[in-house]
Amino acid sequence: MTDFDLVVLGGGTGNLVAAEAVEAGLDVALVERGRLGGTCLNRGCNPSKKLIHRANVAETVREAEAVGVDATLNDVAFREIVDHVTDVITEEAESKAEEARETDGLTFYQATGRFVDERTVEVDAGGCSGDTGGDGEDGDGGDGGDDTERITGDRIVLAGGSRPRVPDSIAGTDEVDFLTSDEALGLRERPDRLVIVGGGYIAVELAHFFGQMGTEVVVVGHGDVLVDREDRDIAERVTEVYEQDHELHLGFEVTALAEAAGETVVTAESEDGEEIRVRGDEALLAVGRRPNSDTWNVDAAGIETDEKGFVETNEYLETSVDGVWAIGDIAGNYMFKHSGDKEAECVVENAVRGNRTAVEYPGMAHAVFGSPQVGSLGRTESELDDGTDYEVGTFAYDRTALGEAMATDGGFAKAIIGPDDEVLGFHVVGPHASMLVHEVSTAVAVGGRARDIAETIHVHPALSEVVQGAFRDVHDVAASGL
Repeated sequence: MTDFDLVVLGGGTGNLVAAEAVEAGLDVALVERGRLGGTCLNRGCNPSKKLIHRANVAETVREAEAVGVDATLNDVAFREIVDHVTDVITEEAESKAEEARETDGLTFYQATGRFVDERTVEVDAGGCSGDTGGDGEDGDGGDGGDDTERITGDRIVLAGGSRPRVPDSIAGTDEVDFLTSDEALGLRERPDRLVIVGGGYIAVELAHFFGQMGTEVVVVGHGDVLVDREDRDIAERVTEVYEQDHELHLGFEVTALAEAAGETVVTAESEDGEEIRVRGDEALLAVGRRPNSDTWNVDAAGIETDEKGFVETNEYLETSVDGVWAIGDIAGNYMFKHSGDKEAECVVENAVRGNRTAVEYPGMAHAVFGSPQVGSLGRTESELDDGTDYEVGTFAYDRTALGEAMATDGGFAKAIIGPDDEVLGFHVVGPHASMLVHEVSTAVAVGGRARDIAETIHVHPALSEVVQGAFRDVHDVAASGL
């Protein structure tokens, strides 16, 4: 048994905690079975957005004629694009691992780990490096047997992440090959026809990527609109655009996968009993993610989880076990990398520095990097059906000089304002929405009100005037541009 001051389980956001703990002089163990950087770097945000950038370029060329530019897209080097992104991501992950191995005070176990007791973790032997590695460096199994070593820590931070969900309700998943987002992002052969099961942000983003690479995309989703967790008006706009470019079957629950004549057959059924079958070279399951609490065997540590398997935490990110904290996807507060980073800051204060700081998410926003983009923060109109008083302001992209020039017909911003001028929600759909949302996020984070945004002088003719316009639709103040 090897003892540490702090054990960090998970090398994504958890790597941030481990680095700060080492800087603070603690003896730290970091356990990660895959590449350092976690889902975001290796199988999520980073590779997907690098690939989507290529899709955006292809889309720009295809739409150039609409703005009077003669341009032709002759080919897309799909394999080269994927290989380049994979190589860049792999190099970054390997660099992180090399740095971890060379860091004094840090023992890096690149190995599978699982709880066997309250603060005891069993790791596979042979995957250890670092100057405090003890038994793990020479392959001695310690107390766990010939192939494992047991480590323990005065404090433990569980940053164990999540993985793509594969519903038990879909028959054939144990017999038929299919993709999840993990495999889709590294797919080297472009499918001619891809069936995407799901209608959330992963489905929308990957439909955009593969569609612009030249794949015929079919989307089968259970909701009546795509991205149905977004504000309804936003979701309807996204759906309207995607209907023009892709084959959509919405309101259907997938029940089975099968193989026939070299294709994957997806069977789905609507609530009223209508059944459809669609075929593709590949099928991609993009129906959400599930926490990795089971793979870390948190039950053995007495760590309580909710009905979906997320580790339950309080406002200090403490779990039900004293001296154990949880952050990131496995805790399920928000399943974003930027929220995980905020939680890491909080846990550094609490688990490393001995403080008692509550986590806060000021101005928490998110984005969907499809086409069109979506940026969102706060509550949607549907979430305000509880009787809350509010006003709504909207403003179309094409009412601005730059928005009109970009042929953004249909894009708009929507501000939801409470009776005390509080910004209850802000939602935008259109070009650069992932950036436009941050003006409102910053204002909310510092306690700004809707009138503050409406009265702020905006650069003319920047797209940010779309944001101001939505707030001016509630507050009748003079425009700074338009």
